[in-house]
Amino acid sequence: MADRHNRDLDRQPAPLPDPLPSRCVDSHAHLEIVTNTEPDHPEIKRVLDEAASVGIDRVVQVGYSAEQSEWSVKCAETWNTQVLAAVALHPNEAPVVEDLDKDLATIDRLADHPRVRAIGETGLDFFRTEPALQEKQKYSFVRHIEIAKRHKKALVIHDRDAHRAVLDTLDEVGAPDITIFHCYSGDAQMAAECIEKGYVLSFAGTVTFKNAPQLREAVKLVPHNQILVETDSPFLAPMPHRGSLNTPAQIPHILRFIAAERGEDLAVLTEAISSNADRIFGSFQP
Repeated sequence: MADRHNRDLDRQPAPLPDPLPSRCVDSHAHLEIVTNTEPDHPEIKRVLDEAASVGIDRVVQVGYSAEQSEWSVKCAETWNTQVLAAVALHPNEAPVVEDLDKDLATIDRLADHPRVRAIGETGLDFFRTEPALQEKQKYSFVRHIEIAKRHKKALVIHDRDAHRAVLDTLDEVGAPDITIFHCYSGDAQMAAECIEKGYVLSFAGTVTFKNAPQLREAVKLVPHNQILVETDSPFLAPMPHRGSLNTPAQIPHILRFIAAERGEDLAVLTEAISSNADRIFGSFQP
């Protein structure tokens, strides 16, 4: 993932959007990649304050390795009114780590931390992980599902080119009470199946891309109590700033686009998503 990170850090930040009518949340961000700093660095505060200035006053900082999950917890401890943590081994990370069970034990330990409210991002990625490593990837995914259920935390799923395998694994093992499809990438048919099973669909800047009509059909189907919004920053900056460095402050662009696609009032959608975040992740206050 390092090469991709370096490419994104070379990009210029997108301009700030107009503020939202009420507060909302970025349910999935990677602040350490946005800032390339320690978790208590003032640059983190600048990014958080910039987001708050346009109505995004809460951010879920998401893990992708054992070391970076430790970083995420420290970030949530430091900025303890604005940040909560999710911890996990990314599905592309898990098959290639030196000692997978040791790293999974670290995730299990961190899952008990009071600022950790989700296990993620975990899942399956058949785009980047070669077939020979996919069984190890599935083993990691199953272990993360077990960790989420044992600690009664939400599960945050990374699913790329593996829709059926992810859904079948959840059926086989049993999904946690709250299961979130991060950066939802399926079509309307898959969305209908997820909705029926009670899963939460989180939409990123990809929904605004011209080459993603299937996402626009899917987002129209999702009930208010099963939708979240995210940046996946620093990746996937939404239109009209695709290609820029993404930050949590870009959520208003995504929300305005989704509200228009669904033909509903922006304030109503914003308040519904904010309420979902409170229910799913709990209070951001210490």
